[in-house]
Amino acid sequence: RMREGMAAVAANLVPLLRYQGFGGSGMDKEAAAVWLGRRGLKPAQERIFVTPGAHPALLAIFGLLAKPGETVLSEIVTYPGMRSIAAQLRLNLAGLPMDGDGILPDAFASACERLKPKALYLNPTLQNPTTLTIPATRREEISAVARKYQVPIVEDDAYGFIPLQGPSPLAATAPDLTWHIGGLAKCIGAGLRLAYVVAPDTKAVWPFVSAMRANNVMASPLNMALLTRWIEDGTADAMLHFIRTEAAARQQMVAAVLSAGSYRADPISFNIWLPLLSGWTRSTFASHMHSSGIGVLASDAFTVEGSAPEAVRVCLGGPVTREKLQGALEFMAHALEGPPEMAASFF
Repeated sequence: RMREGMAAVAANLVPLLRYQGFGGSGMDKEAAAVWLGRRGLKPAQERIFVTPGAHPALLAIFGLLAKPGETVLSEIVTYPGMRSIAAQLRLNLAGLPMDGDGILPDAFASACERLKPKALYLNPTLQNPTTLTIPATRREEISAVARKYQVPIVEDDAYGFIPLQGPSPLAATAPDLTWHIGGLAKCIGAGLRLAYVVAPDTKAVWPFVSAMRANNVMASPLNMALLTRWIEDGTADAMLHFIRTEAAARQQMVAAVLSAGSYRADPISFNIWLPLLSGWTRSTFASHMHSSGIGVLASDAFTVEGSAPEAVRVCLGGPVTREKLQGALEFMAHALEGPPEMAASFF
């Protein structure tokens, strides 16, 4: 079905090789509205844009919201891409303390008083790397603080389409304050390099369009046409179903190998967050797992400020097969049974 979609798009190839207006055609935006509607979002079409991935959109949005030297907020343990974007724009990124439900509203309010932030970045569903999902009540509390202090929210909803049921996006709770980025890398495919962005209001549209056109001109019309067809003919649904099923199967593999309570995960998250005990440090453990075939990344990459915890993110996805993943998980479980000097140094 994926190949059939590509063949159908190829039949109209020549117009797709020409320059297009930024943000997608009317058909592309209609498909985006259908896809976003599954998350309970119903924005006007003029506020919807198809962008060449989430990263360019984040770069443009934060470039509009904050000037070099100004402060933006995020979780204290957050997506590494946000750290890179803040550094690129020379913004001061300040981390907010968290509990099992996400950032603490009181800490957010205190930071608003002290730091006068220009924006709050959140990855609220299946957060990378901790896998937590902010529940509806906490989302409302966060939105209330943002509204009180008029702090824009930048919602990186990279994993929002993965759960069958989950809390409504922050863009549904506080639509007038929230930039919503519905990334498609995790729910359809990273190679498309596409994301759906919803601006908070029509006033924000033109500065965003200008910033995106200056940086990227446009998203690939070929890729947009392919994605639109896949949404219209059900191929995108089939792909998303497969991804959900595979993520759940891999989490079940983890649960069968690692002790309950020894790691943090969601039944359909793409990774686990693993605190380290028995004398293991994050760097030693990541080095030990280097040849295992799965990605193990030390917490330093995710820590915004302060000392990084002795923890790692263990990636379960990518091209690795289930058989290879099983072997890597067993190797990891063996290592965690005792101190580093007792672990096998080969794989």
